[in-house]
Amino acid sequence: MELVKQKFYQTAVLWHPTKEQSAKGEKSKLVVEMKTILGTDDKSVGMTLIKSIPADFDNQLDQIEIVVKPF
Repeated sequence: MELVKQKFYQTAVLWHPTKEQSAKGEKSKLVVEMKTILGTDDKSVGMTLIKSIPADFDNQLDQIEIVVKPF
């Protein structure tokens, strides 16, 4: 039997303003709070995070950054 070992990852989802939005004073903000997730690899953890992005940002996905860091 082969074991599937999972690892801890620290994650967050950030939103970054465009140049125009930045010129108006908007700054990057945390969309999904930092949390620790158990996963097999960073890609699978990233896919899980995509599901947690609020619907308010559906038309701004090109401004979203998903951060996944091995713990």
